[in-house]
Amino acid sequence: MAKDLQQALAEIEAIRSQMARTTVFRGYGPATVAATGFLAVVAALVQTIWLDDPAHELPAYLALWTATAVLCAGIVGAEMVARTRREHGDLAQEMLLTAVEQFIPAAVTGALLTLVLHGVAPETAWLLPALWQLVFALGVFASCRFLPSAIFWVGAWYLAVGLATLAFARGPRAFSPLSMGLAFGVGQLATAAILHRHREETSDE
Repeated sequence: MAKDLQQALAEIEAIRSQMARTTVFRGYGPATVAATGFLAVVAALVQTIWLDDPAHELPAYLALWTATAVLCAGIVGAEMVARTRREHGDLAQEMLLTAVEQFIPAAVTGALLTLVLHGVAPETAWLLPALWQLVFALGVFASCRFLPSAIFWVGAWYLAVGLATLAFARGPRAFSPLSMGLAFGVGQLATAAILHRHREETSDE
């Protein structure tokens, strides 16, 4: 009897996990995602004002953009927990785990790349803006299957700007505020617009 009960519970958990992986995730709020785009623009403006030569002020440059990333992740994460509980009910835990599983590898990879390049090969740190954009693109692509399908084009945007930064912004030019501000400002605002449109479409159904 106990074995049958455990098997039944395992099957129910497997069904719930499968449902979470095939349901469109509604935990990202359009307004909060848009706010992260504006924060990227603000960080670019701060860099323009306070960092005249980021290539020779690398710790300050990394501190600025790391703080911006942590702040953005914090506000998105906090709202994501609340929205997921409200939007997905009994599947909230599974949906949250699925969302985190999709993006955590990209986030960890970006952090480790930053530590390694800064600590071991600081002369190659000009690669970081492009690598951040490319890693973020991979995170977006990994999340596409449980977000509105148009999110694919956001991933394509980050991939394109990351490759363009890598190809055309070498050396000190790679640290231009425009590189990060434009990439993440446009990308996050586009994401917010897609999420808002999807929410309107599903609410009309």
